[in-house]
Amino acid sequence: MNTQHKTDKSEVILTGDRATGPLHLGHYVGSLKQRVALQAHHEQTILVADMQGLTDNALHPQKVSSNILNVVADYLAVGIDPSATTICLQSQLPALAELTMYYSNLVTISRLERNPTVKSEIQNKGFERSIPAGFLTYPISQAADITGFNATLVPVGDDQLPMLEQTNEIVRKINALAGRNVLNECQPLLSKAPRLPSTDGKNKMSKSMGNTINLGASEKEITAAVKSMYTDPHHVRIEDPGKIEGNVVFTYLDAFHSDESYVQQLKQHYQRGGLGDGVTKRILEECLQEMLRPIRQKRAVYLNDKAQLIDILKAGSQVSREKTDKVLFDIKDIFGLNIF
Repeated sequence: MNTQHKTDKSEVILTGDRATGPLHLGHYVGSLKQRVALQAHHEQTILVADMQGLTDNALHPQKVSSNILNVVADYLAVGIDPSATTICLQSQLPALAELTMYYSNLVTISRLERNPTVKSEIQNKGFERSIPAGFLTYPISQAADITGFNATLVPVGDDQLPMLEQTNEIVRKINALAGRNVLNECQPLLSKAPRLPSTDGKNKMSKSMGNTINLGASEKEITAAVKSMYTDPHHVRIEDPGKIEGNVVFTYLDAFHSDESYVQQLKQHYQRGGLGDGVTKRILEECLQEMLRPIRQKRAVYLNDKAQLIDILKAGSQVSREKTDKVLFDIKDIFGLNIF
């Protein structure tokens, strides 16, 4: 596989994932499909964020290290091409950690604590009484990632907009110190796809809660996940009218079924009564089995050749190291630290 990265593209895009587990359908809808489409027309880098994965897994680092190649295999299996998209490993880019240190002197603790995304994640992870310093400074690390590549576009969901706002605050401070524009302010590239709910319809989609469908899920796992999906709890009898709002099965059909008009017919039938949950789940399962089968097969092939995955990461990290080292040199120069 050719890993030579093309650079003749119009915008610089940085995106990525924490390596804390295999990727799932939420990732596929929210970001992976978009990345596959973007790679043909933009200079795109995907960062496997293993260091940031440790911000809430430092006592169980194997959860991160064991999933790095899983994530890369997921990328390739869905169609991300390392000859068009640079795939790199965060821990192999020391400039990012050093940039985080310099930027941390420009951000107050109170500003970090006011970040809505950080506040939400602190609550979700139960960190209210004991917040790891690395987790609290996550927005600074993310700013280092984005500016390290001088990215102009960052694909995000609405919940990540405060992180980009904080990145641009840092950019403006750096540019003010330099007296010129050294760094680019980044713009969000919002996904048009609706957020995919968890299979239980209640909790946030989470690998640890088992309410996701992984891209590499087996046929049996897909069947079990669809059977357990949340529907309309008041749709007790087949002949009863059912609600499609909040019905996870129909949300997934909207996201993955290729025939929109057919899905609309199913919705109308369900709403007027006479269509059982078992039938709709069977239709969804057939759809997901067909869609995930080639992804699962490709993923298995890639994981059987881990040396190839490592080579892709090495090549992408080498290219990325050159870029991030150049940005680091400029930032150190602003602070008067290029003594030698």
